[in-house]
Amino acid sequence: MGQSRPYRAKALVVEDDPMQREMIGLLLEESDFDVIACESAEAAELVLQRTGRKVVLMMTDVQLAGHMTGVELAHAAKKYNPDLEVIVTSGRPLRQRLPEGAMFWAKPWAPLDVIRVAETKASELQAAGGRSP
Repeated sequence: MGQSRPYRAKALVVEDDPMQREMIGLLLEESDFDVIACESAEAAELVLQRTGRKVVLMMTDVQLAGHMTGVELAHAAKKYNPDLEVIVTSGRPLRQRLPEGAMFWAKPWAPLDVIRVAETKASELQAAGGRSP
């Protein structure tokens, strides 16, 4: 029989710049997350609709491909999963209100910040029994 793979939390990376998307994904994978990457908020919303509460961390840029912004996505994501850890990033000042509990990171942010948030979230999930709600 094959060995079962240990549970890995899911993270959603929403970024229209392929280099940024790949870098963030690699950082999260190094922190033992399974990563789903999207370049538009519309694609990310479809993922959230299908996965429900399985995604525990989402990192999104404000400006994205498509018609929806990262801020709009953050609000939609919190409706699908109020416990979702949401990080919104931008190289410009944020002028829109984020949903409660979401964080804003001004660019450039440090890669170590991504690792810290991911490892903190992973520790919280492990303490809660290793599964997302």
